[in-house]
Amino acid sequence: MKTPKVIATDKAPGAVGPYSQAMATENLIFTSGQLPIDPATKTMPEGIREQAAAALTNVKNILESAGSDLGKVVKTTIYLADINDFPVVNEVYATFFQKPFPARSCFAVKDLPLAAKMEIEVIATA
Repeated sequence: MKTPKVIATDKAPGAVGPYSQAMATENLIFTSGQLPIDPATKTMPEGIREQAAAALTNVKNILESAGSDLGKVVKTTIYLADINDFPVVNEVYATFFQKPFPARSCFAVKDLPLAAKMEIEVIATA
């Protein structure tokens, strides 16, 4: 097995800690949790709808920089600061993914970095 490859793009925010945006093996790409930060302005939108779109756009850009795309995502994990945001996140999520939808887990958590309302990570095929 080859050494995993670091995936990095300026079309998604840089890491806010000691980790990579994503890592790729020969067959799979694993993204780190993506916050809804605009990579150009380093700002975060306030509303959950806008945050979901921003975080998913960051995932999309990371996957594309690795030669993959949202259609190759097999698993997503979503973290919500408020489980009541679940229906809105589902609406936005459905505009990024198409059938057959990836397997998914979604959790309410106490807090997220930088007071974000949501974070998402994915596993995709290369």
